[in-house]
Amino acid sequence: MKLLVALIAGGLFGSGLFISGMTDTAKVQGWLDVFGAWDPTLAFVMGGAILPMMVAWRLTRGSRPLTGGTFPPPPVAEVDRNLAIGSVLFGLGWGLAGLCPGPAIASLSYNGTAGVVFVVAMLGGMALAPMLRARLDSMGAAE
Repeated sequence: MKLLVALIAGGLFGSGLFISGMTDTAKVQGWLDVFGAWDPTLAFVMGGAILPMMVAWRLTRGSRPLTGGTFPPPPVAEVDRNLAIGSVLFGLGWGLAGLCPGPAIASLSYNGTAGVVFVVAMLGGMALAPMLRARLDSMGAAE
């Protein structure tokens, strides 16, 4: 049952990304170009995702009725070095490529070689991040 729910949710998510234009790199880059040819339409997409999720959190109070599990607790609202560096890297990648992880995976079916290269680079970055974090932490501890 969990796999079926996951398959349906993933399919809906990917379809929503495609229909909303989140997989269109030019549209995403237009939304990020606040001082140029700004395209505000993706703000409505994000609002359309955030508002129902707020309602869902209130209604379920953190439980997952279909799977019997629970949602993880909200993260601690603390801005530290890891969050700042990760946010900058995510933003740079999103702005340069016009893709983030969800739309990148959704675009594999139609974006050809460019989509595959992006996803491989993204997965490589995800694999290297823990090693880089450990190295930065050890350099900070040595000071």
